[in-house]
Amino acid sequence: MADLNQMLKLLGELDDQIVGCMRCGMCQSVCPLFAETGREADVARGKIALLEFLAHEMIKDTKAVKDRLDKCLLCGSCAAACPSGVKAVDIFIKARAIITAYIGLSPIKKAIFRGMLTKPKLFNTLLALGSKFQGFFTSPVNDIIGSSCSKLLSPLLGDRHLLSLADKPLRSVGNLNTAPGKSGIKVAFFYGCVVDKMFTSVGESILKVFEHHGVGVYMPTAQVCCGVPSLASGDLASYQDLVRMNLKVFGKGDFDYIITPCGTCTSAFHHVWPLMNEGFSQAERDQIEMLAGKAMDINAFIVDILGVTTVEPTSDAKKVTVHDPCHLKKSLGVSGQVRTALKANPNLQVVEMTGSDVCCGCGGSFNLQHYSVSTKIGKKKRDSIVATGADIVAAGCPACMMQIADMMSQAGDRIAVKHPVELYAQTLR
Repeated sequence: MADLNQMLKLLGELDDQIVGCMRCGMCQSVCPLFAETGREADVARGKIALLEFLAHEMIKDTKAVKDRLDKCLLCGSCAAACPSGVKAVDIFIKARAIITAYIGLSPIKKAIFRGMLTKPKLFNTLLALGSKFQGFFTSPVNDIIGSSCSKLLSPLLGDRHLLSLADKPLRSVGNLNTAPGKSGIKVAFFYGCVVDKMFTSVGESILKVFEHHGVGVYMPTAQVCCGVPSLASGDLASYQDLVRMNLKVFGKGDFDYIITPCGTCTSAFHHVWPLMNEGFSQAERDQIEMLAGKAMDINAFIVDILGVTTVEPTSDAKKVTVHDPCHLKKSLGVSGQVRTALKANPNLQVVEMTGSDVCCGCGGSFNLQHYSVSTKIGKKKRDSIVATGADIVAAGCPACMMQIADMMSQAGDRIAVKHPVELYAQTLR
């Protein structure tokens, strides 16, 4: 009954939100998926037209509705360009929750979200085993990017070039709870799944930044996934479980900011959790609102709070270009701070690529379900990067880093893929 009530409430909210769409077609000009397929069903306007009759259409042809809703990167390009201010991504997230409540999760997604993500001990154990034995299944292909491929797993993974799991996760550092130093600031550090298990150097760089600037750190190892992967697949149950687990460790709010190195995770705290707070108690909603007000991307924190500024590059500075992740720029408005943080390193010269804020084609599970079109979008991003002549490409989102690394490794490029905070931290002693 609770699921039914939530579905009815979401349906009502959709009716209120979609009336703002004027069918102007502006979303066509910015949608990376439409640019590849040219199909009206793949653009925001086409999906919104379907959602006007969602209750009827999902009974009439449930699979067709689900397929159309799933074929979206949730990049937010349409919402950012909409002259009527239609929040298309919010609409699509709610619509996916409705359709999943109606038909249920697939067995594979149920195993991933409810069998693994919401059971962190099991999840961590499985990934630890994967780290230990990954060398038996993969072969290195690009030492600059650090990528590998797997002929043995190619029936499952296709032609993907993968980045390795870390030997030890970031959480092996243990729980941290240090007092503020010279900055007088204390932060909570939400490192996220991919930084914990793959890009540990990103997390280590952030801890180095905190130490250098005298920032107190609260880093609980009991933190779990932010819940966005579950919610993007419409699984409200596992999303709510994950949010509640995080509220237990961050809900007291005895810190000034909650910092993440991932645009998607920051957007989850800042926007998604308050948007999808139905089903939570009032006390939990209060905690969600508190965290939303304290959530901040690491690049914004470095520049806007710590006051880091630019310096002149040296004559032999390496060229770095910037990919602006969709959630980081379009949802959070963080873009200039990334460049300032990079320009604080005298050994770097920032060169801009064409379309720096164009989606790289990852889109989380979109990459898994629609790898062919994801690759077509990703190759365009790769071409823009290479055209700059850069030695390094910086992206403030681990998922984007994986997508870009895959595209560049497959092309044989020898351009390093880094998080901006790694490059800023190189300047610190």
